[in-house]
Amino acid sequence: MEIVVTSSTSGQPSSERSLKAKGKHGENETRCVRRKSLLEALEKELPSGTIRFSSKVVSVEESGYFKLVHLDDGSIIKTKVLIGCDGVNSVVAKWLGFKKPAFVGRSSIRGYSEFKDSHGFGPRFLQFFGKGIRSGFIPCDDKTVYWFFTWSPSSQGNEHFSCILLDVEDDPAKMKQFVLRKCHELPDQVKAVLDNTPLDGIICSPLRYRHPWEVLWGNISKGNVCVAGDALHPMTPGLGQGGCAALEDGIVLARSIAEVLKKTPSEEIEETAAGELEKEEFKSIEMGLKKFAKERRWRSFDLITTAYVVGSIQQSEGKIMNLLRDIFSVYLAGC
Repeated sequence: MEIVVTSSTSGQPSSERSLKAKGKHGENETRCVRRKSLLEALEKELPSGTIRFSSKVVSVEESGYFKLVHLDDGSIIKTKVLIGCDGVNSVVAKWLGFKKPAFVGRSSIRGYSEFKDSHGFGPRFLQFFGKGIRSGFIPCDDKTVYWFFTWSPSSQGNEHFSCILLDVEDDPAKMKQFVLRKCHELPDQVKAVLDNTPLDGIICSPLRYRHPWEVLWGNISKGNVCVAGDALHPMTPGLGQGGCAALEDGIVLARSIAEVLKKTPSEEIEETAAGELEKEEFKSIEMGLKKFAKERRWRSFDLITTAYVVGSIQQSEGKIMNLLRDIFSVYLAGC
């Protein structure tokens, strides 16, 4: 995979480079994976019935050494460990004391286009910068392309089209026409991807992030509760690392609490002794989650901060910042 960066102002490619890199385990490569495909692959590794879909968390209640998770369908789940991976608007994060993620002043429209035959892109990630707009087109395989379009509503004179002001995320036809209008100067191959995108394959959302100092000083874990993924570190998409960071969280979390979850109380133990065992198990889980929080705190801080800075530079409009962005665009885009 290689990345090709083009200035929307000049219309000329400003830089390109390979995204392959050598690490301690050999050569690494960059791939775009559809979220649905990733979820299906992960689901197949779990026992049947492990996942309950379309279940929204409403509230969290304490019950001794357990937590009661109330869902919007009225059901209640009793659990000895609660890991909140419930997204940007996490109920679990709120329970831990985190504030609602802040709006960064930019919105993003994203889409997924599938072709009957090859789209002809090859292994290239095309990005376009300039005029307060950033867009990108990256193939997932020979027939599918993921794309994004990010802009600042106020700077573009598009206050009426802000995802926040008029909830246009419910009108994908308007989103598609808006992007096509703004991308009319892009190559025909790119416009063909937009034209080919079905309306049910387009979403719009305001970009939000957690203030990095909240991650440093906030409660990532408390007792037998913690947060991971977007619930922990919601960030702007400038690095394209949101999903990757969530996978990192999962690995560190599993490693941190695996040992304490191997031990289960004996059903034959006396009630008083069982109570003591539950207490000890709770303390062990608490220590495991604290270990996870310690390991992920600075990593989350780094990702959130870097993504915010890179995104701000990528979509800047000042003459000096535009010049710097065009000079270093390949490095910013490949961060």
